[in-house]
Amino acid sequence: MGLSLAVEELGVPTVPVHTHVFNRLVKATALAGGVPTLRNRFVPQPVVGASIETLRGYIEGTDPVHQEPFMKGVIDALTQPLTDEDLKGASFDREIPALLEPDSEDNLQALFRQNRWTDMMPVVLPTEERVEAMLKGTSVPRDKVVGYMRPTVFREAWEFNVEKVAVNAVMAGAAPEHLPVILAMTSLGITARSSSTTSFAAISMVNGPIRKEIGMNDGIGAMGPYNHANTAIGRGFGLTCQNVQGGSVPDETYMGSVGNWLAYSACFPEAEERSPWEPFHVTEGYDKDQSTVSVFFGGWYTQSGYGPRETWENKFRRCLSALEQYVPPFIVMDPLVARGFEEMGFTKQKLKEWCAENSRLKARDYWDDMAIQTLVKPHAEAGVEPFATRLKADPDEEIQIFEPDEINIAVTGGETQANFKMFAGRFSRGTGGGAARRRSIAVIDEWR
Repeated sequence: MGLSLAVEELGVPTVPVHTHVFNRLVKATALAGGVPTLRNRFVPQPVVGASIETLRGYIEGTDPVHQEPFMKGVIDALTQPLTDEDLKGASFDREIPALLEPDSEDNLQALFRQNRWTDMMPVVLPTEERVEAMLKGTSVPRDKVVGYMRPTVFREAWEFNVEKVAVNAVMAGAAPEHLPVILAMTSLGITARSSSTTSFAAISMVNGPIRKEIGMNDGIGAMGPYNHANTAIGRGFGLTCQNVQGGSVPDETYMGSVGNWLAYSACFPEAEERSPWEPFHVTEGYDKDQSTVSVFFGGWYTQSGYGPRETWENKFRRCLSALEQYVPPFIVMDPLVARGFEEMGFTKQKLKEWCAENSRLKARDYWDDMAIQTLVKPHAEAGVEPFATRLKADPDEEIQIFEPDEINIAVTGGETQANFKMFAGRFSRGTGGGAARRRSIAVIDEWR
C-alpha cells in the first residue's frame, strides 16, 4: 500500500491488491493513513507457493471481498473519477483522557479488557496515587518523550512519554525500581506486539549492576515465571508496546496467525558472575559497571539441547539447520554449557564462528521459504551480498545461512542441567537504515 501511494504521488494511478484475509487490516491501515476510501482490490489466499494456473484463476475470477470480477474492479478503480469523499481523507484526534470515571473494580477490569488495554489478564488499576508512586522510580520528567512505537512499518509511529510508560508499568504489577528498565526497553522503539503474520515476539535481556539491585533472577527458572522483577518488567514492556502504538487488536493491528506466548513476559538477566566469558553488554562495547537492556526481535522458533556432549557438533548442526533461516539464532545457555565450551577452547567469538560456518541448508531449501522469498530474494536479485551469492548456488549445493555477527550468545540458568536454547532473535547494532536496523541495546542508567 505504501508503494502504491508513492506511485500515486508521481501522477500514476494505481490500485493496491491484497489477499482477502487482510480485508480488515487493509481498511484499518488505509484509515490510519488518512485515505479511508483508497480503492483496494482483493484476490484469494494463498499467493506464495501457488501455481501459475491458480494465480491466473485469481485474476480471471471474482474479487472475494467486493464480489465482482477482479479485473473489472481494477479497471473501474483506475478509471472512475475521485469523489468529494475520496478527496476529503481523514484526520484523527490523538487526545486520550487521562482519567476515567470512578467505578467498581470488576467494571473497570472489564472496561480495560473491552478496550484491549490489557493482555487479557487482570491488571493493577493505574490510580493517580499508584502512577505517582511509580514515577518516583525515575528522575526523568514525566512529560519527556521516551520514543515512538508502531506495530508495523506501514503504520504511523505514535509518540509516548515517561508518564504513559509508568501507567503501563503499574498495570503490569511492576515496582518503581523496575521503571528505568522498562523505559530503556521502550526507548528502542522495538515493539513486543509486532503485527507480523509470523507471530513474532521480543526477548529482552538485562546486564550490569541493576540486575542485583532490583533482585532479578539469573539462576534456576530465570526464563520462567518465578521472579517478580523478571516477570513484571517483561509484562510492563509488552503492555506499554501494546498501548502506546495504538493498540494490538487481532485482525486489525495484530495479525500473528497462531500468536506467541513469549509476548507475555520474555525478560531475563544474564548470569555474568557465573559465565566464563565477558558479559553481553561488554562485548557490545559498554563498561561492565553500566546497566543495559537488549531486545532481540523474533521469539519465533525455539530449539533445545544439552551439552557439550560427545555428539554436540551433530546436535548443533541439526538445530541450526532446523532454524527459520530469516531470523538468526540467539543462543542462551546454562553456565554449565558455557564452561564446557570454554574448557574445549571455545571463546564466545569462536563458538559464533563455528555456528555460522555450520549453519547450512541446501540452496533449494533456503529459498523455499515464504519470508526469504518475499523479504530477502529482492535484495539477492539486486546484487546485495551475501544474498546474491546464495542465489547463484545450485539447488542441491549447501550454503551458509548466517554470518558470525548475526549470532548472539548469552549465559543464564541455575546449573541443575547443562541445557541450551536457540531462539529466533534478531539483534541490530544500528549499522543500517530503517526501523529494522535500529539499535537494539539501551543504557538503563540514563532513565534512573
